[in-house]
Amino acid sequence: MSLFKLPQLAYSYDAIEPYLDKETMTIHHQKHHQAYVDNLNAALEKADNSTTDLDLILQVISEEYSPAVRNNGGGHYNHSLFWEILSPTPKLNPEGKLIEEINKSFGSLEDLKTEIKKVALSQFGSGWAWLYVKFNGSLAVTSTPNQDNPMMNVQTTNRGFPILGFDVWEHAYYLSYQNKRADYIDCLWKVLDWSAVEKKYEEALSRIK
Repeated sequence: MSLFKLPQLAYSYDAIEPYLDKETMTIHHQKHHQAYVDNLNAALEKADNSTTDLDLILQVISEEYSPAVRNNGGGHYNHSLFWEILSPTPKLNPEGKLIEEINKSFGSLEDLKTEIKKVALSQFGSGWAWLYVKFNGSLAVTSTPNQDNPMMNVQTTNRGFPILGFDVWEHAYYLSYQNKRADYIDCLWKVLDWSAVEKKYEEALSRIK
């Protein structure tokens, strides 16, 4: 039996056009994400420890699991988060505790966006740009290569719980934006649902108390 399955999107593939086109969304979800799920399940069948808690797997990924579990487990986790924080009817500004912490850590929401864009553009090749909650409860921004994320213990300094992740693999944007990664990042803010990010922020805080 497969341990992990491809999550269903909460919206149709064309729901967030023109920011992300239907063809890209369909291929990204049905082909790329599905491949990560299939390959993760196959890799875990060969592992001695086959827990179904993906968070726990990623937190000890360098100690107990193969590169195949790292790459595909990260791919499944990262993409699942990515779909969840996008919406055709997004809340466009954070509120409450999250905006207070954003202002404290970065100065303003616009400054945060600038920092995320900076790390997204500076990530050489494929990877992700993250807003995450550090284990001390503060917010930070970083990028990771390939399908790594801040929760993995392969990170030496930039560790914590991801609450916002932008996919900067070319397959995520190339059909619409070609090599214009900056334009793609700018458009993601128009479909980013801050209510979903706020929820992940609260979940992260509850895990470090």
